[in-house]
Amino acid sequence: MPDAPPRAVLSPAFRLVFRLEIANRPGMFAHVATVVGERGCSLGAIDLVEATPAVHVRDVTVDCPDEAIGAQLQDDLRRIDGVRVRNVSDRAFLMHLGGKIETKGRVSVRTRDDLSLVYTPGVARISRAIAEDPDKVWRLTIRQNSVAVVTDGSAVLGLGNIGPEAALPVMEGKALLFADLAAITAFPLCLATHDPDEIVRTVENVAPVFGGINLEDIAAPACFVVERKLRERLDIPVFHDDQHGTAIVVLAGLRNAAAVVARELADLRIVIAGAGAAGIATARLLRLAGVRDIMLCDRHGIVHGKRDDLNEEKRDVVRVLGTERRGSLEDALAGANVFIGLSGPRILSRGALRTMGRPRIVFALANPDPEIDPLDAAPDVDVLATGRSDYPNQVNNVLAFPGVFRGLLDARARGVSAEVELAAAKALAATVPPQVRSAEYILPSVFDRDVVPAVAKAVAAATRDAGLARKTTTAEV
Repeated sequence: MPDAPPRAVLSPAFRLVFRLEIANRPGMFAHVATVVGERGCSLGAIDLVEATPAVHVRDVTVDCPDEAIGAQLQDDLRRIDGVRVRNVSDRAFLMHLGGKIETKGRVSVRTRDDLSLVYTPGVARISRAIAEDPDKVWRLTIRQNSVAVVTDGSAVLGLGNIGPEAALPVMEGKALLFADLAAITAFPLCLATHDPDEIVRTVENVAPVFGGINLEDIAAPACFVVERKLRERLDIPVFHDDQHGTAIVVLAGLRNAAAVVARELADLRIVIAGAGAAGIATARLLRLAGVRDIMLCDRHGIVHGKRDDLNEEKRDVVRVLGTERRGSLEDALAGANVFIGLSGPRILSRGALRTMGRPRIVFALANPDPEIDPLDAAPDVDVLATGRSDYPNQVNNVLAFPGVFRGLLDARARGVSAEVELAAAKALAATVPPQVRSAEYILPSVFDRDVVPAVAKAVAAATRDAGLARKTTTAEV
């Protein structure tokens, strides 16, 4: 029996507000509601704006499965006799009008005395102090609490190479999350180059402003080159979130999933679909966490050392994993306990899923369309996670990067290590108390305000233990 087609899922990302002028006749709004339902959309708030004997003007909020269906619904509504579409507002676009972030001062300038302290002549004393002792930059400037969010726009979400301008709204969103969740000042740097060496030079030149560098949405293999060179050249942490943030959250979720099925993490047989930045980093971190049997697959099947089409990063991870088996993704899955999808939609069939061993854990993380429809997979698995917010167990990098950078900045880190990542994953997993942990609760909510402090504390401690901290105690100013 073939797999069922993917189901449309409603999302507030495609929430439209229709201002409709509806003839004041019995049954008219029911007609509107029927048309909305026939398009697979869902009615939300219905607000009366204006009423006359002839017409009612209403703002009708509708959640749609996607942008195309929203446009089709607009055409449907225009064709209803007795309905006029006055206006359509897209909530996502309204949220981004004027951008989502701004810079604000931490002190007020209300008098001439204030001006003389924050700027000339008083600021000259601060600059002179830093020139004489460069370490004072960490106490006397924004650097102690600032992160650059750097991209070249080459691998943005599921959109691909859309360029730096189109990447800016995503990087603004990242900066907003840094501020809201971890009280970190972050600024987007969207670079008009795909040359890894140019990216490295640019970041190297702006680095004196920042306490950390968050690389984002840079395509493989350039992302590996950029991160490696920046880590060699800079004395601040450089963290490619698509690699390490993903790996941390996956490891945290898998720790708790293993506990739910009463198995040791090290004893699980794991298959990772997707050998890009996230897949390779996840494989490496799981190996460091003690997992012995990991097979990494790309579109050509199992990644093994005898293949002649591997780039440097794939060859290196094969050496780490020691993979000798050959075959397809389906071959790798037979008897495996864990499937981790970091690839693309609908690559995991129900037939292949059912060849896996028990316990059976599936992390289908492609977004917005996962590797298998969660509703199809659910009856055949013991624990299921996705990258989506409309199912339990959302694997989302926002669970990692705010706390990781908060901890790195608190320690005034010179760098970041694998031990720090392991500590972050362990702390994140521990935010789900054992007494309430279950198949549908292996990761906390992204809105759980206990997550960032817990991860930050563990990261700061691990940074100190690794000898990477400038600030060696929490009491140090």
